[in-house]
Amino acid sequence: MTATKTLNAIIVDDEPLGRERVRNLCDDLGGLDVVGEASDGVTAMKLVQKLRPDMIFLDIQMPEMNGIAVAEALEEDDMPAVVFVTAYDEYAIRAFELHAVDYLLKPFDLDRFSTAVDRARQRRASGLGREALVPLLEDLRDRSRYPVRLSVKTRDTIRLIRIADIDWIGSAGNYVELHVGKETHLLRQTMTAMENSLDPDRFIRIHRTTIVNIERIKQITTLFKGEYQVQLVDGTRLTLSRGYRDRLDAFAI
Repeated sequence: MTATKTLNAIIVDDEPLGRERVRNLCDDLGGLDVVGEASDGVTAMKLVQKLRPDMIFLDIQMPEMNGIAVAEALEEDDMPAVVFVTAYDEYAIRAFELHAVDYLLKPFDLDRFSTAVDRARQRRASGLGREALVPLLEDLRDRSRYPVRLSVKTRDTIRLIRIADIDWIGSAGNYVELHVGKETHLLRQTMTAMENSLDPDRFIRIHRTTIVNIERIKQITTLFKGEYQVQLVDGTRLTLSRGYRDRLDAFAI
């Protein structure tokens, strides 16, 4: 049996946690040698030119030069297999045009990550082209029924909040509180209506008063009487009640 060739890979993401996540998945999957990392597009370009990797895991939203611009600037003749890793689905068509082999939408698991790496191997072995993104684009169409933004009205302004940027949502009487980084926004909505409007692959309800962005979960700790403490990457601690424990089973948590 022919041994699987180890692919040299570069990870590009302006968030250290994002790079660590991909690096850990590379270690778990095997057959990948992470030869470089970058936190911005300019550095990524220099690494590609210097190291000539087989593939590149490329974030989109980055300072100075975003991931799309990096892919556009790469020379097609020796272009590595590009896998975009992002929370933003609106760039998928442009990724398709740039011959990316896959487009990983956060959150994703090891199986989905493995599929992306398999597509990179096929690209290196046989020059697989645009058809690699067809199944993904079909999946994105299925996701399109969920909104990308919410409008939050105050007395004299309307704020547009990207749903992917929401860390967690709490109940506040006849309103819900949208926790986005250090900001909190009130939206007149019930928790049940809010839950039904969100992509269940990205947001889960962990308590009658709490919905959380799965991508923001750092760890879960057992408390007592069937309850758990959910810690987010920013340090926020939330309660997962016993009645909602089964919501996390699909994510192997």
